[in-house]
Amino acid sequence: MNTLSWTTAVPLVSLAAWAWLLLGQGFFWRTDVRMPAVTGGEPDRWPAVAVVVPARDEAGVLPVSLPSLLAQEYPGRAEVLLVDDGSTDGTGALARSLAERVPGGLPLTVLDPGDPEPGWTGKLWAVRCGIAHARARAEVPEFLLLTDADIAHAPDSLRRLVRGALAQRLDLVSQMARLRVRTGWERLIVPAFVYFFGQLYPFRRVNRPSARTAAAAGGCALLRTGAAVRAGLPDSIRDAVIDDVSLGRAVKRSGGRIWLGLADGVRSVRPYVGLGPLWRMVSRSAYAQLLNNPLLLVATVLGLALVYLVPPVWACAGSPAGGAAWLVMTLTYVPMLRYYRQPLWLAPLLPVTAALYLAMTVDSAVRHHRGRGAAWKGRTYS
Repeated sequence: MNTLSWTTAVPLVSLAAWAWLLLGQGFFWRTDVRMPAVTGGEPDRWPAVAVVVPARDEAGVLPVSLPSLLAQEYPGRAEVLLVDDGSTDGTGALARSLAERVPGGLPLTVLDPGDPEPGWTGKLWAVRCGIAHARARAEVPEFLLLTDADIAHAPDSLRRLVRGALAQRLDLVSQMARLRVRTGWERLIVPAFVYFFGQLYPFRRVNRPSARTAAAAGGCALLRTGAAVRAGLPDSIRDAVIDDVSLGRAVKRSGGRIWLGLADGVRSVRPYVGLGPLWRMVSRSAYAQLLNNPLLLVATVLGLALVYLVPPVWACAGSPAGGAAWLVMTLTYVPMLRYYRQPLWLAPLLPVTAALYLAMTVDSAVRHHRGRGAAWKGRTYS
């Protein structure tokens, strides 16, 4: 292949990839997969729910997130089980104090799971403790709401989740919480994080019972207790670093019906000040997403370069195909920026963000091969 044909072929391949992503990847770029509003008739019976909150050194975010759970306007029986996973910042004591300030709120129980057994990640060990406690009740709750300690819920969040599960006969209903976007680095990286997640796991495909694609959003996942038993959860995914995707797969593979969408009344209150925390958020699990496989890493790096880096480079060199690919890329990013209420001039900068994610992925692989694996709050998983 001569130089002229090579320089023509590369942007054309990139443009073809974007044409397929636009139309053939489950319309991943659309942001209209949402929970329906709570209107119309109510269920005849509101099932009992146990809210399980794994928390490790979360004193900085609990004053915002925990009261929103305790103040849920839920017509049925519900309780909050906060699992204090070896915190050193007084998370458990703070949780009890916050519960005293919400008179008439949901009852709170603070649990101590002890150190994780070998083969378990810390979060799933804490979830196991919370689920076991809930199932030991005289009246076993029909649903388990698994939600992270940094997630704040609108007053009707639990009610909407349960109603959606009952109305559509779902075994798992999860919402991708709206992450915090305030700083410059958050604006550059956070909306793209959800955009890339949707590209890997198109919500419409996840929600189709006949499709093999499965995933969930770990920050807010309502799970039927019976479905958890059938799927052997959380024991069957005890060592999963990307626990939310593993959760969705386990439920779907066991015959359960799942739903995943974007949230309106569920948001993360965790701040990411500077690039460092955002870098760690992505790099701690990026290589695990590739099954810790060097060949998949090479393929991913080449694919990211072809899809995200080639279009602007070739467009600046005067290639119409490169410019068209960059335009399609930009337009697919606009809905996510609107969802996050961010300026649309950020859309053409998606290749810059993709380059950062590429570097984070490579860094994740380097950490893994140096024996540091996925690290989170003082724990490292090889």
